This record gives sequence, structure tokens and C-alpha cells, in this order.
Amino acid sequence: MPTTILIDPVTRIEGHARISIYLDEAGEVSDARFHVTEFRGFERFCLGRPFWEMPAITARICGICPVSHILASARAGDAILAVNLPPAAEKLRRLMNLAQIVQSHTLSVFHLSGPDLFLGFESDPARRNIFGLIAAEPELARAGIKLRQFGQELIERLGGRKIHPAWAVPGGVRSGLADADRAAVAAALPAARATAREALARFKGALPGFSEEVASYGRFASLFLAMVGEHGTWEHYGGQLRIMDSQGHILADHVPPEEYAELIGETAEDWSYLKFPYYRPYGYPDGSYRVGPLARLNVCRSFGTPLADAELVEMRRRAGGGPVTASFFYHYARLIEILGSLELIERLLDDPELSARRLRAEADVNRLDAVGCSEAPRGTLFHHYRVDERGLLTYVNLIIATGQNNAAMNRTVAQIAGRYLRGDRLDEGLLNRVEGGIRAFDPCLSCSTHAIGIPALTARLYGPAGQLLDEVAR
Repeated sequence: MPTTILIDPVTRIEGHARISIYLDEAGEVSDARFHVTEFRGFERFCLGRPFWEMPAITARICGICPVSHILASARAGDAILAVNLPPAAEKLRRLMNLAQIVQSHTLSVFHLSGPDLFLGFESDPARRNIFGLIAAEPELARAGIKLRQFGQELIERLGGRKIHPAWAVPGGVRSGLADADRAAVAAALPAARATAREALARFKGALPGFSEEVASYGRFASLFLAMVGEHGTWEHYGGQLRIMDSQGHILADHVPPEEYAELIGETAEDWSYLKFPYYRPYGYPDGSYRVGPLARLNVCRSFGTPLADAELVEMRRRAGGGPVTASFFYHYARLIEILGSLELIERLLDDPELSARRLRAEADVNRLDAVGCSEAPRGTLFHHYRVDERGLLTYVNLIIATGQNNAAMNRTVAQIAGRYLRGDRLDEGLLNRVEGGIRAFDPCLSCSTHAIGIPALTARLYGPAGQLLDEVAR
């Protein structure tokens, strides 16, 4: 009879989930499941709403990545209107998305995964948290807090608030960036860039000590999907889709996001509320793919900024050349994207067109079917809307980055458990390592979740007859 290990909930991620690990009769790991246990229902309760409202509504999907949903939704609205944005509006949207990448990646690196990366996976669980990191590495922790603050304040200067800014709308944006705000952001850039470079140096210095994690935290062949720019450079807004395999072969290239349904299918499993997208030509599960910072750096030819490009070359060299298949390197990729985003922010701040006053194109419903796509911090995000002649929604499909990583997260849990589980007993180190594999993907489960209360973490191991063999609780 098989044995099941249950970890419920997973901690230090955005949202709520549990993990089940299944052992066969020989005591070996046979399977693992990452259960997303909550349901939001945005695709249903938005039906009948005017598409104009969608950026503000879908922003409420999450308090960590509202900008991502605002921009994807606004882009779908642009397509319904069939308009070209004023150049300043597009550049301002790009600026906000870069700020979102900085603040979200910083939260992941310093607050959620930082205790593991800088204190160690086997460190005392009582201090393996942000407060323990502050006590052990006060300068590093303080710099991380300020770096996230930089991104949040840029969002606030653009949209009027740090969370859920009612700013991007179909056809453009509501307001520009005041000269005083522009100068303040520029003045804060050198310190932010210094923190990003220091964090990269610290991570690279510690990397040799994580050789086991690199080998077992989700290292496997898969496909990768992300947007790229016109010449194959890194892109986060306004690009086209590229799918690459783990050998570096491009399977689909420069596919307009509105044709995503020709590339991506979706299926479901009865043990999760999170969907399982896949590459249609390969079917499910063979067509499972990864998105997010690692995928973006794998599929792009170059980042397009000097500092980030130098780091990208080094990361690829450390990984042996070619696409990087070790999911532990998601942390590495986030740090490179923070640095590159700061370079792009500096470039945009120097653009005189950013001061233009025309920020919105005026139109009415001109198309009844539209797709908005952008690169959220966690990966490619799709908003697909259909409307009637009055602009009321008749169909909503949201494909979230975390869902696209769903199959990969399940494989990662199984790989880690197979490497670190010993016998029929659980320990704190194993639990944290399994969770650490999930944290590498930085899942944002609020995009499909909402829970009341946060129960204690309990993992139970049951024997073949259903008897309780071991229990660990936090």
C-alpha cells in the first residue's frame, strides 16, 4: 500500500496551498502534488461587466502583483478599442511594469527566499524568517527593504498609490510623471543599483555551497515560454511569444499574443483549483512548460542593457551553456532582472517623450474579441476578453503565470522529496526544502485563491494501513 505525506499549508509563499508526497511500497517517492486549495472565480463574476472596469477589478486579484493584471487588462481594452497608444502612455506603462518587477522580485529574494539563501535551509526555523535575516544581516536586509521601497514608490508616483493604482485604462493612462517625481526616482537609482549588484555578488559567492540544491530543486528538461522583442531581446511589455525547448531549439517564434490559443491548451486535475496549461502540439503533460524570470532569460538572445547582459553571460556559463534547466536558478534570474530593470528605468527617465501631455487614445468598441498580454514578475500573463456591442463581457479567460508553472512545481516537489526524504520520518529540514522548491517559482496563488485564516503547518505521514507514523507541526 502507498504512503502519503501531507504538508498543509505551504509557508512563505503568496497565498495558500498544501503538498502531498506519495511513497510506494518500497518507501520511495512515487509522486507529489502541489494542491492549490482556494477558488476565486474572477472569470465568472466579471461576466456582464463593462470592459472599461476590468483593470480596476482584476487588480484586486492580488495585492502583490496588481500592476501586472492592470496592464494586461488595459492592453486587452486597447485591443477592443482598436487603438494605438500615444507613445508617452506606452513608455509610462513600461516604467510602471519595470517598477513592479523590481518590487516583486525584491520581496521574493529578500523576504520569502532570503532566509533560506542567506541563513541556510537547515538553519534554526525560529530564526529562518525575515526577522532572523535582519538580526543576522542587518545591512543586507535593510538594503533589501529600501530596494523594494524604490519600486513601490515609483508605482505610487505614477499611479497615486502603491497597491491597486487606478491608473492604466483602455487607451492609455490617466496621468504622467511629474518632473519632481522624475528627479526623485533618478536620485534614488544609484543606491538601488548598488543593492542589486551587492545581492548578486552575495548570491554568486554562496552558489558553490548550493550544488545539491541546484541539482535537485527542479532540474529537468522542459519547454520555456516568454515574450521577446523584435530582435529576440528580453521583453516585458509589447513583445511576441517564443517557445524554446531545453536544448535551445525554438519551437515557435514571434507569435502574436492574440494567437496564444493556437499554442497553449489548458486542462485541469481534480486535486487542484489551478489550471495546467501546455504547449498544444505536444499535448499534456508532455507539453508542460515553464515561464517567469528563468524562462525569459532562457528564450532571449540578450537582455539589452550592459550590466544585465554581463550577468546573463556569467549565469549561462555557470550553468554549463545553453538554456538553464535548474529551477534553483530562478533566484539568480530574478536578481539579474532587478538589475536590468533598474537600467531600463534609468533609460526611460532620460526619454524626453515621457513628458508629453497626450496620454490616452479615445475610441469606443471596435472589436469584440481581444487579448492583453504582459510579462508579470512570475511570468507571461494573458487576459482574454469577449464583449458584446455595448462592451459588456461575455467571456473572460485568465492564464496566470503560476498556473503555467504548475506542472513544473509538482515535478520539483517530487524531485526534492526523492532526494532528501529518509525512511518514514519527517524533519524540519525536509519540509523547508520541499517548500523551498516551491518558493523558487515564487508562486502568486492569490491569482486563484482567497483563504480565511492561516492554519499552522502540519505534515503527516501515514502507513499502508492508514496509521499515523509521524507528524511535524509549525
